[in-house]
Amino acid sequence: MLQDIQVTGQKDTRSGFGDGIVEVARKNSNVVALTADLAGSLKLQQFIKEFPERFFQCGIAEANMMGVGAGLTIGGKIPYTTTFANFSTGRVYDQIRQSIAYSGKNVKICASHAGLTLGEDGATHQILEDIGMMKMLPGMTVIVPCDYAQTKAATIAIADYVGPVYLRFGRPVWPIFTTNMSFEIGKAQVFSEGNDVSIFACGHLVWKAIEAGKILQEKGISAEIINIHTVKPIDEDAIIKSITKTKCVVTAEEHNIIGGLGDGIAHVASKSLPVPIEYVGTKDTFGESGTPDQLLKKYGLDSSDIVAAAEKVITRKK
Repeated sequence: MLQDIQVTGQKDTRSGFGDGIVEVARKNSNVVALTADLAGSLKLQQFIKEFPERFFQCGIAEANMMGVGAGLTIGGKIPYTTTFANFSTGRVYDQIRQSIAYSGKNVKICASHAGLTLGEDGATHQILEDIGMMKMLPGMTVIVPCDYAQTKAATIAIADYVGPVYLRFGRPVWPIFTTNMSFEIGKAQVFSEGNDVSIFACGHLVWKAIEAGKILQEKGISAEIINIHTVKPIDEDAIIKSITKTKCVVTAEEHNIIGGLGDGIAHVASKSLPVPIEYVGTKDTFGESGTPDQLLKKYGLDSSDIVAAAEKVITRKK
């Protein structure tokens, strides 16, 4: 039940990454960290303090960082590359495709400041197409955790996951609500069961979906809210189980609706059980400068937008 979801604090998801990489590095001596002049932004200070010999400052040379990361895997290392999501994907797509994905290198591409909630830095630093870019690469696992605790858990989990991984997280302080929940790559999390509509979300929009679920509940609408933290490989069984019951879907993501989580859900549904779907995400546009809350509202990614989408898709179902 939604009432059972406990908020244990507020913290940025990038801090979850910073704390997670230190914890996993204490257990696994093969874990190394690389950065492209953004150690502070990626919260690597404690890692550098404890493991200076396992830290590589590559400077503002993201393409080279990806090549170095690929090379380190040949010696058995588990490299975590770190920079903003825009520079982790758009700037270095060729290097990721050729040096990492094509040969299945065990590189963990850790991307902070994703989506609109990067905020005031504006469209040149925001990226809203990276999930689509990365999930189209053969063999690439794509993980978009929803809060500090889950980002920490995912950061730890990917060290034991063999193969290239794209881990996407963000900048703003956000509610922490998965502290006591287990995390498993590829397995969706059901936050509330419902009969009227399935709401699938990832990243920061999971919390917005939970807020929306409470509003819908007050309106007498029973929403099933599911966190699809692993966008690829996607949990097809969880999706089919939910839509078999509700017969309609809302997807919510801090990403372009073209190529993102929504497309993944629609692909699964179209193969097994076509249902009405409404998409909450950016609509084929770049972002702009503003506070995270201002941008989420302007681009239609707020809890009220999820509520409206749920009401609309239920009407379509009927």
